[in-house]
Amino acid sequence: MSHISDKYEAVIGLEIHAQLATASKLFSGDATSFGAAPNTQVSPITLGHPGTLPKTNKKAVEYAIRMGLACNCEIEEYNYFARKNYFYPDLPKGYQVSQHTTPICKGGHVAIKVGETSRNVQLNRIHLEEDAGKSIHDIDDNYTCVDYNRAGVALIEIVTEPDLHNAEEAYQYVTEVRRLVRWLAVCDGNMEEGSMRCDANVSIRLKGETKLGTKVEVKNLNSIRNVKKAIEFEIERMIQLVESGGTVRQQTRSFDASNDTTFAIRDKEEANDYRYFAEPDLAPFHLKQSFIQSIREQLPALPAELLHVYQQELGLSEYDAAQLCAEKETTDYFNAVVKHTSLYKAAANFINGPVKQYLNENKLGIEQLTITPVLLAGLLQLVEEGQVNFSVASSRVFPAMVNAPGKEALEIATELNVLQVSDSGELEAWVIQALESMPDKVAEYKKGKKGLIGLFVGEVKKISKGKADPKLVTTLIQEKLK
Repeated sequence: MSHISDKYEAVIGLEIHAQLATASKLFSGDATSFGAAPNTQVSPITLGHPGTLPKTNKKAVEYAIRMGLACNCEIEEYNYFARKNYFYPDLPKGYQVSQHTTPICKGGHVAIKVGETSRNVQLNRIHLEEDAGKSIHDIDDNYTCVDYNRAGVALIEIVTEPDLHNAEEAYQYVTEVRRLVRWLAVCDGNMEEGSMRCDANVSIRLKGETKLGTKVEVKNLNSIRNVKKAIEFEIERMIQLVESGGTVRQQTRSFDASNDTTFAIRDKEEANDYRYFAEPDLAPFHLKQSFIQSIREQLPALPAELLHVYQQELGLSEYDAAQLCAEKETTDYFNAVVKHTSLYKAAANFINGPVKQYLNENKLGIEQLTITPVLLAGLLQLVEEGQVNFSVASSRVFPAMVNAPGKEALEIATELNVLQVSDSGELEAWVIQALESMPDKVAEYKKGKKGLIGLFVGEVKKISKGKADPKLVTTLIQEKLK
């Protein structure tokens, strides 16, 4: 970023649309599953036929409240929907139903961490609205094709204040929002499928200025990486424009992922007159405090809370705790394992290490792991007792357990013949064999090259096929070489 640090600062606000994971649409019973054949998940309500009446989806309201509570928002008790009038080929009714003056969630914040610095990103609102359909321009040369499956799907729009100041903060914020919607099971957070989309409003101003500069909106960013790249490009573009004597025009832009640049779609007028008015076909809804409280009580423990618990109560490092809290399924699995063992650090190491590696290699989620938490706790116990070492546990016993669901670690280690031998007679024989096989190294060791001890231990490991307890072997070798 050429001149930004010394002369300019960027001001960024983000709008994230998250498609709610409800089984039906916001105002009709149409299905919402992704990937259905075009125009198969529609009804007279979705298609805006005259005389059809919408009904509000209670589950969508609950999901919006869940997200609001997790983001420390104030929940609005008196809500109504408004018509936002604009003609769009993929809005069959000719208007979109949204919340205008009464967002269901007001204010609030989302905590992010950039490097060593933690801060809260201030939210303006979270409101409910319906999605539009999808226009497809590349199927037919002469016509635009429209798929109405997505029309009417329930969304929440999460709107920040202009409170972000660089692309890295934006990246961390979108990452955190995606983790939260998944954590709360209100949205699958899948940006590639369009169930979470982000628009970025970017402006620059001289440092020390308080007035906002002219903003540009970059629409429909469909990955967290693209959010970051688009903002980086825009900031640089605006600075160069202003530095060369030009002025920033208020416009809507799009992002080209093939070369990480943005391009103008249209200049934006100052005010869009959407002629909002209260939706006459839907009754306002009043949320009782008891209803809001019941949703609050059902919220799972949130990542920030668990990070604190894992570090303060279980003694894990910040890094280990953060790894475990990246996804709720991992956290749930870890919590289930430590119900059966107090080897917290070992459990974290095993889940963040061998388990994660296995899942990544096989493109599986931890909920698909065939080893139950209680069986993994048993494997950790074997390592703790010195019956198998960590490398044998992770490279031999763990894969065998995956392939034999329900079998205990001890049984498998016995079958594989990898239980460590701590019988001193057998160990001594292996140590003597190893030392006799390298007399020159023994001589060097006795002259003071103490670093060779690892070589001798490694040789015993080879001879014993990994069954010799490394701690006992080290002690035995040191005694023999005195």
